Amino acid sequence: MRIPTRKKPEVLSPAGNLRGLKTAVDYGADAVYCGGKAFGMRSAPKNLSLEDFEEGSRYAHERGARVYVTCNVLPRNNEIEAMREYIGQLKDTGVDALIVSDIGVMMMARQVAPNLELHVSTQAGVTNYQAANAFYELGARRVVLAREMDLQAVRDIRANIPDDLDIECFVHGAMCMAFSGRCLFSNYLTGRDGNHGECAQPCRWKYSIVEEKRPGQYFPIEQTENGAYLFNSQDMNMLGHLDDLIDSGATSLKIEGRAKSAYYIAAMTNAYKTAVNEYMIQRGFEDADGNILLPFHDRVIRPSDPDYGQGTEDQVMRNADVAFAGVADEGYDRAVATSDAPEPDGMSSHARSTRRKSNTAVEQIETDWKHAAVRPAPHVELPEWLLEETDKVAHRDYSTGFYYPEHKVTQNTDRSAYFRSWLVVGEVLSWSADEGGRVTLMSRNKIEPGQQVEFLLPGERPLAYIVPEDGLRDADGTPVPAINNPAHVFSMPCPHQVPINAAIRSRTKKPTLKAE
Repeated sequence: MRIPTRKKPEVLSPAGNLRGLKTAVDYGADAVYCGGKAFGMRSAPKNLSLEDFEEGSRYAHERGARVYVTCNVLPRNNEIEAMREYIGQLKDTGVDALIVSDIGVMMMARQVAPNLELHVSTQAGVTNYQAANAFYELGARRVVLAREMDLQAVRDIRANIPDDLDIECFVHGAMCMAFSGRCLFSNYLTGRDGNHGECAQPCRWKYSIVEEKRPGQYFPIEQTENGAYLFNSQDMNMLGHLDDLIDSGATSLKIEGRAKSAYYIAAMTNAYKTAVNEYMIQRGFEDADGNILLPFHDRVIRPSDPDYGQGTEDQVMRNADVAFAGVADEGYDRAVATSDAPEPDGMSSHARSTRRKSNTAVEQIETDWKHAAVRPAPHVELPEWLLEETDKVAHRDYSTGFYYPEHKVTQNTDRSAYFRSWLVVGEVLSWSADEGGRVTLMSRNKIEPGQQVEFLLPGERPLAYIVPEDGLRDADGTPVPAINNPAHVFSMPCPHQVPINAAIRSRTKKPTLKAE
């Protein structure tokens, strides 16, 4: 049996293989999206076989989670029949939904697999409620909005579509310089089609100028000895702003990263799930034990509501003002601030107006259009340890994407590598209460006495632990002074019970720029 659609915010996690799928579910994902061996938008990961989808769906459903399959390539003529056969195979594996971008594939899926939900990929470029409603009439039950949408656009779409049409929004991970992920850059430079999951990521490459009469002499475009990374977008991080996005009508919160490690999936899934739980408690929908107190509902004021268009205070943007305060801007017009709101130092009147409407000439024409507002609510406060979790995985510089137009994502022109300040040093194989508690682990990096490590625990704050001065042993039980050999089995004293497969991590002695 498939799991029904959730009635509260969904944490949607990536998986590039069966292990990643199970890890996401173990760490609290409400749903997992993954690709098969064909027709997905990521060819780098191993991806899942039909047998993997069957096992993964059973595993997820037993734990109350759902599984979505990406079929969002832009197929060519010679791929149509193969796509039809593939969808026919997927419908019998137990998965819950197909993610599609091509309207022909969408119609095909309705014929071949009518029992599967249809989710419209971000590649379809949904930027308005008219498009969302059209897809709904064609059978879609979810639209993944274009990543270029700001919070006001999310609210306007939510206010003008059926309540049972889900809105999925990206909240974390790498961003692409192309519109909604559609890009010809890789195909043009390398012959690897980004629209078929084979992107070579040339937007991350280092670029210089060369003068045609001076071959081999490369001149950096930026004033740096390392050259220039012209199209290298920052990563997205909306963990501290989830209340704004959920209040604005987002149904599903999507973490990017099907090519990422199991540790990345675990850490980010756990962080966002914990943040959603905090939201539900602080908004009064659930108690601390997860018992439902009130049915969940976003805070968007719809055209059918009596108070629609009556100038309700823009609480979401007030929260943004506070969150982003501190950026110097001498042009800030303090008259636009409400009397009881803090006066942010970084908000110009121009920025405050453009975040509510586009700068296109067409939208300057006077109409009766009213932007949807949200009902006021206090900002959801997250614990500091939770906000720090996003810095404990490899990442580029963070931004909040396009959600706040006055603080849009930009690019890092001086480097393309990931910043890493924490390392996974081991994975838990088992824990025993013998000898006061002992953990057996598979080593990944060096562990030595006195080192402070953290165990990443599902649904909890990480467990900080200092490695004891003695008691380290190899697989044969022989005492060792330190754990030095990667991919070997060791054990060490640990009085705290820790779950199997929990990652053990430690702060690096020196932060590095390195890929995940």
